[in-house]
Amino acid sequence: MDPVIVVGAGPVGLALALALARHSVPTVVLDEGPGKDEQRPARTVVLRDDTAAFAERLAGHSFGDTESGARWTGWRSVRRKQLMRELDFGEEIPAPLHLPQHVLTAALREAVADERLVKIAVDSKLDSLEQDAGGVTAHTRGPKGTWWRGSYLVGCDGPRSTVRKLLDVRFPGRTAVERHAVAALRTELPWPGQALLHRMPPWRHGGAEVAGRPLAGGVWRLDWLLPPRGDLVTPDALVVRIRETLAGWCGGSTPPYELLDTGVHTVHHRLARRWRVGRAFLAGDAAHLLGALGTQGLDEGLRDADNLAWKLALGWHHGAREPLLDSYQVERRAGVAARLRAADQSLPALRGSKGLRSYVPGTARGHDTLLTDGHVGRGPLGAPSSYADSPLAPSPSESVTAVDTEPGAPVADVRVTAPDGSFVQLRDRLGLGHLIVVLVAPGTVVWERRHWVTAGIMPRLAAAVTALPHPAELLVAESYPGAAAHSVLLVRPDGHLVTALSGVRPAELYAAAEAALGGPTTPTGTGDGAGRPDRTGEEESSAESAGAAKAARRSV
Repeated sequence: MDPVIVVGAGPVGLALALALARHSVPTVVLDEGPGKDEQRPARTVVLRDDTAAFAERLAGHSFGDTESGARWTGWRSVRRKQLMRELDFGEEIPAPLHLPQHVLTAALREAVADERLVKIAVDSKLDSLEQDAGGVTAHTRGPKGTWWRGSYLVGCDGPRSTVRKLLDVRFPGRTAVERHAVAALRTELPWPGQALLHRMPPWRHGGAEVAGRPLAGGVWRLDWLLPPRGDLVTPDALVVRIRETLAGWCGGSTPPYELLDTGVHTVHHRLARRWRVGRAFLAGDAAHLLGALGTQGLDEGLRDADNLAWKLALGWHHGAREPLLDSYQVERRAGVAARLRAADQSLPALRGSKGLRSYVPGTARGHDTLLTDGHVGRGPLGAPSSYADSPLAPSPSESVTAVDTEPGAPVADVRVTAPDGSFVQLRDRLGLGHLIVVLVAPGTVVWERRHWVTAGIMPRLAAAVTALPHPAELLVAESYPGAAAHSVLLVRPDGHLVTALSGVRPAELYAAAEAALGGPTTPTGTGDGAGRPDRTGEEESSAESAGAAKAARRSV
């Protein structure tokens, strides 16, 4: 099989290549640049806790240290001189991760350099692509211009995506939804580790809104909301804003500060009409642009990569299942569209000339709640996408039981017992290409695994997991939010809950797994030419187990 071609070596493209490598799929990353990234301290990213965990798994280390990134300790919302809201991050409200984008990109590049399944071709600008029944052919120009052959191609090449243009996909939306003056500086503020959103600050050049978000090493990123279309922000005017803002936050006198970087950030809202054209896909900024009211485009781009990787891997290894590949566009486009729709509905209230009083009951406090949700990753503006209406959702069953995680939503990161008896976090087992089955069994933590692994319902559940139509790992949790004892959770490779069943239900578990994989295991005849490789002895055994499970379903 030919490798997957990834166009673009930004964070999304690199993350997708690494995620595919974890599924044992080779990739070629076409980088139009020299393979190095400009260091811009004012260009930062905020990642929700599950997306940050995904990036850390790929990079092989944590970003929440004193050298690379910061996990906020809290959140403050102020209006004029009044503290409106204060949040402390912890188990109930996970802390976002804030780090410079070049730090994230550099870490992913280092991981790629150690990954034998990923090849980066620098100075390779895509200028044409063709598709046929067997794959994709791409041509790059430049000093090393050549032809490339791939099984699939994914455009992660940014808002001016060449892939999107070559596929003739429209990219409608709104221009200059918001504008922000941005500064990265090193200083000390009265709220170390806490992010701050200050609306209507009571000083002359404060503007309508200013946000201060901490980074590692005593660095802060400050953002001032500007009129959508206004005069250019001169360096002198920006220095005035910095000094007045710091003085306003520090009791009237400007503390010492070191200015590291500045810029103007313009937010656009756009959504590609199609995210899949045959064997070619779009991801990241090539597929969507968002960022108003605290939402984060790169966070969504990494979710694209996590969603697409395991689906492409199944197609690469076992032959394309069209419903599974189609589900990428259905799930991810709907999730981003919902976030854009929520932002568009909130903008008139939050930025309108008549103020919030004309739209939302609760006036200023309702205003702060909406903005806080976008910044800290909650509510319609900020919460992770749920795939409740996914075409991969299983049929309703009387065996389904309720847990605090809705079907289609990301699972909670609970401690689980791995097959070797070690205690690990559930998220550490994601992204390895297999399904995950979690048994909620209170009391097992106080016994050695060898005492309970062959007792009670475990043997029957283990047999049911072995019989699933795709490799699955059986984990045991002492508890899970909202789950009763002996609940069985089926989790996709990207960490989204498929279903939760009450007890061991082999037939229902098999049906749910089959639905999550896009339906029956036989590939559809769509001219992909991917083909199914010859079965190994292990695959034959798995197929026999699947047949046994089907027989069990008929007898139930």
